Amino acid sequence: MADSPIMSSAPGTGGRARLNVLILAIGVGLSQAGAAMVVTVAALVGYVLAPDKSLATLPFALTVTGTMVATIPASLFMGRVGRRIGFTVGQMIGIAGASLVVYAIFLESFYLLMAGSFLFGMHNAFWQYYRFAAAETATDAFKSRAISYVLAGGVIAALAGPELAKYGRELLEVMYAGVYAVIVVLCLITIVLLQFIRIPRPVRKKGAGSGRPLIEIARQPVFIVAVLSAMLGYAGMVLVMTATPLSMVDCGFDFSAAAFVIEWHILGMTVPSFFTGHLIRRFGVMRIIFTGALFYAACMVINMMGIGEINFWTSLVFLGVGWNFMYVGGTTLVTEAYVPEERFKVQALNDFLVFGLVAIASFSSGAIYHLFGWTEVNFVLLLPVTVSLISLFWLKSVRRRAVA
Repeated sequence: MADSPIMSSAPGTGGRARLNVLILAIGVGLSQAGAAMVVTVAALVGYVLAPDKSLATLPFALTVTGTMVATIPASLFMGRVGRRIGFTVGQMIGIAGASLVVYAIFLESFYLLMAGSFLFGMHNAFWQYYRFAAAETATDAFKSRAISYVLAGGVIAALAGPELAKYGRELLEVMYAGVYAVIVVLCLITIVLLQFIRIPRPVRKKGAGSGRPLIEIARQPVFIVAVLSAMLGYAGMVLVMTATPLSMVDCGFDFSAAAFVIEWHILGMTVPSFFTGHLIRRFGVMRIIFTGALFYAACMVINMMGIGEINFWTSLVFLGVGWNFMYVGGTTLVTEAYVPEERFKVQALNDFLVFGLVAIASFSSGAIYHLFGWTEVNFVLLLPVTVSLISLFWLKSVRRRAVA
């Protein structure tokens, strides 16, 4: 009866909620490991196959575009069939996308590479909802920690992703094809694990429908600030992260050095998740988002100070921590904007907006880097930092007036 539309359970911090969190955390780790491998090699594969080298980051940009396009259909699909079936279908799409990229590399086809990258991005849209799924069987007190712990599963990605990329780089006779073959295996393992999650759909009250109109929900200050935090945080991170391997190679560093920096960047993204939920409960979600924006500012300054390996390493760690605080904070904050019967459409809108801007950042990253340079890529971070800080002060002012 698991994942059944007629099943109901109260949210809690007990065995079932914690088991769901554990399974979803491992699932995030395996899926994000695949994403980390793609981040490490996508621009390099694109550079080899692209007819115009300025298009090197286009396949990765199409991966993010695929995520954006699939966010709404993925959420609505899971609203009908349940989380477990929806997540399983998402992993199957990942297998199809990674397999197509392997085929593209053997054929040296840039167009098939783009198609496979787009499919793989659609797969990413499904596992992004793992964080919301974890919160659905948790109490309000456990919710921020449930989200945080699931994202902490990305530590697996930090440790395994770049190493698997190095292993897969020459696994098959054509360079980089083995990386995507390894991703297929990760997707298969995740499918097996997902069969053990048990997340019932909420029982709809008779005549309740799907709640308030979406425009009414989206006009709430808490929704606006939550989406801005996740959207600007994710887009700013992708902008700098995507250009980093290209910049390091251009500065004379080898592939292993770039993989090492990406590995520590993902550790910066994921390790804080072990305590971000506790920090949110103690200091409040808006202070954590504010701190994340400050980490982005520090990343920008460090990268502008020089192009040594220590600069790349330190700045990417700071970028990862900033992403974690802004993304976990934004995800936690957006759960305050809706009731259970509204969740699928609100989560869909949230992730569509987030990955819409991320797609723009992905397309822009390579273009800004090739046209202007590494310093200018980092200077663009000033925009999300400024807008995030202004939005936080605005929400604080709105809440103060409401209390008054």
